[in-house]
Amino acid sequence: MSPRPEAPAPLSRRGPRPLLLHLGLAWMKSNGLSGESPNWSSVWPASWNEMAKIGQIPDPKAALEALLPVDRELIAGIAAYRRAPYERALREPPVIWEEGESRLLDYGGTGPAVLFVPSLINRAYILDLMEDGSMLRWLSDQGLHPYLLDWGWPGAVERQFSLTDYIAGRLERALAAVPEPVVLVGYCMGGLLALAAALRAQGAGTGRVRGLGLLATPWDFHAGGAEAARRVAETLPALEPVMQFSGTLPIDALNSLFTMVDPHGVGDKFRDFAGQDKASARARRFVAMEDWLADGVPLAAPVARETLAGWYGANAPARGQWRVAGLAVNPASLEIPAFCAIPARDRVVPAVSAQALARKLPQVNVIEPKAGHVGMVAGAHAESSLWRPFTAWVHSLC
Repeated sequence: MSPRPEAPAPLSRRGPRPLLLHLGLAWMKSNGLSGESPNWSSVWPASWNEMAKIGQIPDPKAALEALLPVDRELIAGIAAYRRAPYERALREPPVIWEEGESRLLDYGGTGPAVLFVPSLINRAYILDLMEDGSMLRWLSDQGLHPYLLDWGWPGAVERQFSLTDYIAGRLERALAAVPEPVVLVGYCMGGLLALAAALRAQGAGTGRVRGLGLLATPWDFHAGGAEAARRVAETLPALEPVMQFSGTLPIDALNSLFTMVDPHGVGDKFRDFAGQDKASARARRFVAMEDWLADGVPLAAPVARETLAGWYGANAPARGQWRVAGLAVNPASLEIPAFCAIPARDRVVPAVSAQALARKLPQVNVIEPKAGHVGMVAGAHAESSLWRPFTAWVHSLC
């Protein structure tokens, strides 16, 4: 994918984003102001209230000065990451279709067509992360023909989009651009979009979708804790001014929401990175993943309202109330085979949320890799935990 001018690059990295939030959380932890509980009810907004009792959140320089004596490993880990020479340099595959800011990338191959649908809030290249760490290039060598829908940066047109515009419009037109029926695969939020598109294709009798893959896809947003999910929805009024100004929910606001799910996770992994051999394959992969995490995509404001209020607040998918272009998204009515990969260590999509979806699918093959949300698709053990079983499943459909 073509880099944007604001994309992270060596010697100019801005991660972890938002830096001030992570420094503030580490500062709070070092001063005993917050517990270790990784749930919303104990961290948002209570922790910020605790900070307010002793003054405002520190500026980055003040936070660094306060943290240095007590958390040198965190500061060393962030500094080492920002100095790392790694730069993603994979050659981009051909573009066979584009519309607005979105493109369909063709990774080649001679086997069954597999169309991957990523989330709207992260860059698509997590599935093509780096040399020796690209799911799509590996699949192309294993008798499959993968395609990747890169949603792109939301421009003036996309900022007006609802989920229906993305699914019944842009995704369906990308699907039509593939010259043969496909196995449609969605990752995270993309799984919900793919599910809705597969049901619409089924209802239209097009025969365009022959199987559905769902990777770390949420369904029951209250299964991991209804109160925590509702707190996500309760942030909407505070986010409205910036959404009305920009037409999007900005990257740092999105990252802040995800950070609150596991408030100390970022600090922990950078402390671990401080002690790693920086020349190792493990360290190189860490930098590649962190570059991707820092290279997020803002979310169109209508979609942000629909997902935060409808998915997290009202739990519309699990309650049978989510509709796309008037059609209820009901996984129990899916007539094609499905594959669900539910990572056991996922902190972004709790396993219980994804399992609720798997239970509703009539024909489903479920795997539960011992991996996290990102590690399952791009980690050191992704080939054995996901790529190989997924490939075997696709070939079984032929």
